[in-house]
Amino acid sequence: MNGLSRRNWLKKVGLGSGVAMMGGGLLSPLSAEEVNKFNPRPMDGPIRLGSNENPFGPSQKMRKAMVDHFDLGCRYPWGYNADLVKLLAEKEGVPEDHIVLVAGSTEGLKVAGITFGQSGEIISCAPTFLSMMDYAELWGTDINWVPLNKDLDFDLDEIEKRVSYQTRLVFLCNPNNPTGKLLPADRVMDFCETVSKKTVVFSDEAYYDFIKEPNYPSMVELVKKGMDVVVSRTFSKVYGLAGIRLGYLIARPALAQRLRERVVANTNIMAIEAGKAALGDQEFYDFTLQKTNEAKDAITKTLDDLKLPYLDSHANFVFFQSGRDIKELNKAFADKGMIIGRPFPPLNDWCRISTGTPEEVNLFNQYLKELYS
Repeated sequence: MNGLSRRNWLKKVGLGSGVAMMGGGLLSPLSAEEVNKFNPRPMDGPIRLGSNENPFGPSQKMRKAMVDHFDLGCRYPWGYNADLVKLLAEKEGVPEDHIVLVAGSTEGLKVAGITFGQSGEIISCAPTFLSMMDYAELWGTDINWVPLNKDLDFDLDEIEKRVSYQTRLVFLCNPNNPTGKLLPADRVMDFCETVSKKTVVFSDEAYYDFIKEPNYPSMVELVKKGMDVVVSRTFSKVYGLAGIRLGYLIARPALAQRLRERVVANTNIMAIEAGKAALGDQEFYDFTLQKTNEAKDAITKTLDDLKLPYLDSHANFVFFQSGRDIKELNKAFADKGMIIGRPFPPLNDWCRISTGTPEEVNLFNQYLKELYS
């Protein structure tokens, strides 16, 4: 979905309304048609609300695309990438040589870390999504950690102060994981434009589709201006393809080529076809956004009732202050058959809870009330 269609969707559904509730504040179950079209995950084994997965998908259309092309599984994927790259380039408004396909955006982050971070440092804030920094560190890159500021935002002022001749890359996650917070649009655009004149800026936009501000810019706008900015996107979240492993990077051609040369896992035929179908499945996209917002509203209503503070989330999870050590809370939920977010030091009395199916969210709210009553 491009920026215009995302704005239209927000206008259609509103920003905080329309929660599908039954009596007692419970989320309504899905209809039989929704189950068939959107493939909610089954309620078997532990309920996993700790990995920010989409609880729906692959959709009916995505599944059909993979099945219809299953006979191509004997082929290498190189000859089948072009159509997907073209679609992604059109979606992002860039030429095709700006797109780098990767096996999930995590591979893109790792590739960028070792491509640009060697013989120097990467600057980032903590806590955030760690895949790039953890991997680059294995290859000898120094990590210059900056704490989040008092509002639990990326401290752009402090990062900018620390940029030096040793800095090879600055990593931003916006919206950030685990906080779900969004940086002010004008400030982050100015920051990326300024810092990219000194070093490469990487903007992880895995949760971009969940942003509630209709006119919020992607840093792809700076890529279009030829700046040293790399943007990552994923099919794991809003498109419900976390297990298929598909993502992409957007960068100016010289940077894109350097990244492309380091890609290891690459894509596969099923991922390519699922991705093509996902980009054309507006119904599933809209359904995911609607159900994510309904789930977040139900969770935050319970947090309000329990007087537990939380951050306004622009992602598919809620980060709340539990008032208990997260390891203790993890065990309490695990004893009830539910997995919640891992520790994010130093915020050890905060909990990240992913949105789930209506049944999963209803159970989380029930368990939380039991634990705090």
